[in-house]
Amino acid sequence: MVLPLFPFVIFILIIVGLVWQRNIAKRVDRMEKEIKALQARITGMTLAAPVSDAVTETAPAEPVVTAQTAIDAPQDETIAEPQIAAMASEAETPVVQEAILPAPETAPVVATVQAQEERESLESWLGARWAVWVGGVALAFGGLFLVKYTIEAGLLGPAARLSLAALFGLVLIAAGELIRRRAMPELSDRFGNAMIPGALTAAGSVTLMGAVWASYAVYEFIGPTPAFIALALVSFATIALSLLHGQALAGLGLLASLVTPALVATENPNANALFGFLALVWLAVNAASRFRQWTVVPTLANVGLGLWSFLYLVGSGHDASMLPAVLALLVMLAGTCFYWPGRYASLIGPEKAGISTLLGRMPLQTTLSVSLVTMLFSLGMLGSEPMGAFDLLACASILLAALAAFGALRAYAVWPAILAAIGAVLGMAIIAINWLDTVSTLLDGQLTTTTAAPVEPHVWVYLLLGAVFPALGFVFLKRFRQSEPDFSIIWAFLMPAVPVAIATISFLNFGNLNRDWTHGLYGIVLGLSLLAGADWLFRRGEQTEDAKIDWPANLLVAGSFAGFTLALHTLTNGIVTTIALSALGFLYVLAMRIRSWPALPWMMAAATLIVFGRIAWEPTVIGANSLGTTPFFNALLPGYGIPTLLAIASAWMLRNATDFRIRNIMQALASLSALITVAVLVRHAMNGGTLETTVPTLGEQSIYTLITVGFSGILMMLDLKSPSPVFRFGSMIAGVLATANVLSLHLLGLNPYITGEGTGPWPFFNLLLLGYLMPALAYALVAYLARERRPMPYVLMLAISGGILGFAWATLSVRRFWQGENIADWKGFVAAETYTYSVVWLLIGIVLLVLGSRFNQRSLRLASAALVLIAVLKVFLIDMSNLEGILRALSFMGLGGVLIGIGLFYQRILVKKDGNKRPGDSAATPEGTVS
Repeated sequence: MVLPLFPFVIFILIIVGLVWQRNIAKRVDRMEKEIKALQARITGMTLAAPVSDAVTETAPAEPVVTAQTAIDAPQDETIAEPQIAAMASEAETPVVQEAILPAPETAPVVATVQAQEERESLESWLGARWAVWVGGVALAFGGLFLVKYTIEAGLLGPAARLSLAALFGLVLIAAGELIRRRAMPELSDRFGNAMIPGALTAAGSVTLMGAVWASYAVYEFIGPTPAFIALALVSFATIALSLLHGQALAGLGLLASLVTPALVATENPNANALFGFLALVWLAVNAASRFRQWTVVPTLANVGLGLWSFLYLVGSGHDASMLPAVLALLVMLAGTCFYWPGRYASLIGPEKAGISTLLGRMPLQTTLSVSLVTMLFSLGMLGSEPMGAFDLLACASILLAALAAFGALRAYAVWPAILAAIGAVLGMAIIAINWLDTVSTLLDGQLTTTTAAPVEPHVWVYLLLGAVFPALGFVFLKRFRQSEPDFSIIWAFLMPAVPVAIATISFLNFGNLNRDWTHGLYGIVLGLSLLAGADWLFRRGEQTEDAKIDWPANLLVAGSFAGFTLALHTLTNGIVTTIALSALGFLYVLAMRIRSWPALPWMMAAATLIVFGRIAWEPTVIGANSLGTTPFFNALLPGYGIPTLLAIASAWMLRNATDFRIRNIMQALASLSALITVAVLVRHAMNGGTLETTVPTLGEQSIYTLITVGFSGILMMLDLKSPSPVFRFGSMIAGVLATANVLSLHLLGLNPYITGEGTGPWPFFNLLLLGYLMPALAYALVAYLARERRPMPYVLMLAISGGILGFAWATLSVRRFWQGENIADWKGFVAAETYTYSVVWLLIGIVLLVLGSRFNQRSLRLASAALVLIAVLKVFLIDMSNLEGILRALSFMGLGGVLIGIGLFYQRILVKKDGNKRPGDSAATPEGTVS
């Protein structure tokens, strides 16, 4: 019976001997270094005596270590080895050099030496770190193998074996503590995460937990409750010992604590006991972390508590209460906010950070882990019940509100604020989606008697959760607005964004779409609160801020507009909402007479854009069935006209605004709104009182082209009166769009020659006049006005477009003269028609030549030359083969006569231009004889 204990006793004696020998060697080495340091100090004091008093007075004061104080001081604490080494190096340096060189210059040298010492070699890593932890693991396995050996040999009973294992674990822990007390001080600084005492303590803790587990699971000596208590005590003791042995041992104790509930299972698990224990573990870990300023172990504790919460959510039935897990997570949130890191975040991270590093500031891993765990667990609860149980909704809302409160109470907690907002919006969206799926299922199953609408408390929970963010935002802005300007911007954005998003989801899914006073009053109260908050911030900013833009205050102004916009959509509908939105934006512009807030005029721009969105969603603004057929005088006139007039009035009021951006934007929006209004009224009138999405006719498209070209000219005139980049570039954009319509629709897509559309019974006042000649004249007028006011390529584009339209009108008019009202291509050509084209083209070329010469416009003369060239090509390529008899002869005779006349005309022009300056002319020859 004694033989199996012999290796164990020998092992213990070896450990004690090594500790004793190491202690003696360490004490001898320290004494030798202290003697050398004292000798060096005495030598330095002797050499420093001749130095002048002035130099001595300027030298920095340092504590004088005498021989008596060195002997009287405790040998393991007072005089540390780095101090002794510094004293020795001080003595070896010449005193004169020490007196001449300033003290601060030695700091970089010391830092360089320390940096070189911190570079650990492979030998040091293998020998001092890797070996320690592998040795600790080996000791733990040794204890386990010792128990296994006694089992296989059958020498001891189960109780004795487990007692020996427990004794072995206690011995390892005691040995670790003994070595820690006798270890050299520099070992703790250099090998803090690989100390031999910590490795021995960890091995002892593992051995003790193994003994307790075997007593419960293998031999059934103890029941689940004693086993749970014993494992918990070992875990807590390990966490407590980590204060002495480092963060790695705390991680081991945390792991043991998290595994303990899984190892000790019962038939009727108690959720309250489980999460109460986990909350105590979390508090113990964070207490140790605060004392030692750790960040990794608290993060692991957050993740562990979150994993247990998810396992409980997934494994428990639908009837199980989530309250224990919620309370444990609330303990985690409160402990992180008030205890660790709490207000002590500056101990482990920078106090300030710019917007580029705001999301990555310390303590990142702690706040991010807490935020993710809370948000994901809340979303899991909301998604676990398709019907949206009220207790789960309440628990999730409480957690998200607590997370948002954490973000508002701490200046560094940016992630809790952001993730709480994301979780709140996503949670409400998840409930809405699940509810819609449930409604669809009920309708498909024809269970129409079952109501699927949520009860009133559900909606109030949504709205209260949204209201939490403005309230907390005001708390944050009051405390940290000056010290945290970047984070204040984030909170100022979340304050209106979250409640408006949640209320919108709630209204669209659960509200009364005709008129909902609950959501409407909510939007009004929210808008008024944010507007009052903006006034409060602006007043404080006038006293404490400089001329910089106060983004939080301006964002609250925008948030108030969002709240009022929500109220308008919940209390009104159709054309009333569209007009009221423009009126709301105009009120913000009028408010500039009372408050000079930069954000006020931008609300009119936002209102106009929202009106554009509503028009794109429902172009009739009142419903297709309710829209009248009377041209112009129908619901479209106020629905489009009033917002347009308000936009124009706002642009006029902002014409002298110092902020050129909002001035230009409002001018552009007002111009675009006017163009859309006219175009929609024309389409309604041209299509029998409907706004169907069919392809327009040539007549309708011609009106659009005239409107666009006219819009380009109007913007150009406005730019001449009040220069603005919006007017300048807007006029050119309108001209380009009109030109694209001409090339794609007038000449190709809607050309009556291609489509076969009738041109009308009247000879001149017909579709060709509206579709080609009038746009050609409009292009010519705008091109004339754009000379020397717009880039030459743009002017040429307008002139060429007008010329092409005029040429198309003349050509198609010839075809209508010979073919009648229908000029489709399938009717072919007659000989007289082909001849007439040549005559008309040549006549147009002559007219352009005369006009170009009369007004000295080179562009008209070039257009004439191009048209004559086209006529020449037609005569030689088409008329020669298609015409016969007298028409062919007349075609060539007419072409020849016109070309000779044009040549003679150009000769006279060139002679008048050059005069007698040509070298070959005689000075006495009269000018008229040349011609």
